[in-house]
Amino acid sequence: MSSISKSTFQFLKELEANNNRDWFNENKPRYQESHLEVIDFADDMLNGLKDHDEIETLSGKKSLMRIYRDVRFSKDKSPYKARFAGSFSRVKPQLRGGYFFNLQPGKTVVGGGFYGPNPDDLKLIRNHIAQDDTDLRNVLNDKVFIKVFGALMGEQVKTAPKGFDKEHPSIDLLRHKSMYVFRDFSDTEVLDKSFLNEAVNTFLALRPFFDVMTDYLTTDLNGISLID
Repeated sequence: MSSISKSTFQFLKELEANNNRDWFNENKPRYQESHLEVIDFADDMLNGLKDHDEIETLSGKKSLMRIYRDVRFSKDKSPYKARFAGSFSRVKPQLRGGYFFNLQPGKTVVGGGFYGPNPDDLKLIRNHIAQDDTDLRNVLNDKVFIKVFGALMGEQVKTAPKGFDKEHPSIDLLRHKSMYVFRDFSDTEVLDKSFLNEAVNTFLALRPFFDVMTDYLTTDLNGISLID
């Protein structure tokens, strides 16, 4: 069973304090060692997920985001991300939702959801919620779900989306442009040998949310499948 080492977090802490190419090149062997460690960890997370879900992401390595930042349109010209992050995608079109993890000193999270869905998908989600939000409410109000994740997160419009009444009883959900949840982990928790199991179990706690959202995105308002 793989784990995240103190040396990997120490590397990330030092990268945060020395985010420049000279330092990174001098410490590239440390980066490569940490990168391989995180690949192994992501592979084990992926294998844990595959025991319970259908995932189209091919490997832990494929799940990881590049450590190099695109600074072309950013005021922050730091060339590197002082973190290791990645995501696992469920098999589409039958299943919807994405799992996400961010390994970073003081800022580690595990969770997932729906980030900036395309306009057609967002409209379908909103129409389902407006028609009947019971199933989604039941998930979001579940004691276990709240204990693991807290409240639903995601960017929202200020009043009401176009075509919806700002007085609609589901307006708090209809305002969302993205819908996701995270569980925070302390550095002590991340460096513990049990973190892999905790991360996988956190992903699995998302399944009720994903099941409802998948139903929204694969059926019309009459319950007829939209998948050919």
